[in-house]
Amino acid sequence: MANKKEYVADEIGVLSPNQMEADELHAGEVGYLSASIRSVADARVGDTITHFAKRAESALPGYSEATPMVFCGLFPLEADQFEELREALGRLQLNDAALKFEPESSSAMGFGFRCGFLGLLHMEIVQERLEREYNLNLIITAPSVVYRVNCSNNETVECSNPSLLPEPGKRRSIEEPYVKD
Repeated sequence: MANKKEYVADEIGVLSPNQMEADELHAGEVGYLSASIRSVADARVGDTITHFAKRAESALPGYSEATPMVFCGLFPLEADQFEELREALGRLQLNDAALKFEPESSSAMGFGFRCGFLGLLHMEIVQERLEREYNLNLIITAPSVVYRVNCSNNETVECSNPSLLPEPGKRRSIEEPYVKD
């Protein structure tokens, strides 16, 4: 319901412990759904699935998309591997909807990607997979978080890269996320 996509369910069933086809699923059952969903982003964990003809009035509460919390730059060691890195990130994103990336360039390191991860472990796993599965030699910038900058003109700016922070004279305060026990 959150992404407003519609698919035809080829099969639904319950897991008990093996897959058993069923006509319907009820609250509390652990089930599965088989459909021609081409993108993992269209079937996010926690989203509400409803019948097209008998739609639920509203989605179940509590769903939100995975939000990247840690950002870093990934640059190929050799400039000619840029397209390979783009393809590898795209393939990883097919089964990891939490991975976000966008092109970035640096005068020192050339062309690469600014990537967002759920945390440091997620970042390390993606880095390892890129190096092992796709034979890429990477330069990784220091991880950072999204900073919320309160400016002196009462404007609030969010920056995922410290180089994008407003000039010191225009800042009133800077906030960054932290984990609370």
